[in-house]
Amino acid sequence: MNANQLINMITRMFVRKVVNKGLNAGIDRVSGGGKSRDQMTDAERSQARKGKQAARTARKAARITRRVGKF
Repeated sequence: MNANQLINMITRMFVRKVVNKGLNAGIDRVSGGGKSRDQMTDAERSQARKGKQAARTARKAARITRRVGKF
């Protein structure tokens, strides 16, 4: 391996980690509720739960898309 390949490999690893953290932070911010559980009504709790599940699904989809994009 030459120096250019090593630099590219390290850069890709770093960028991948930064993008993952950014995606996760953005998804958490969008899906997160502003209230604590005891301040929520039953409907708000249900909606927050669905939001968390949707965030989990979005995270999995993003992970799969990145994996497929490598090829």
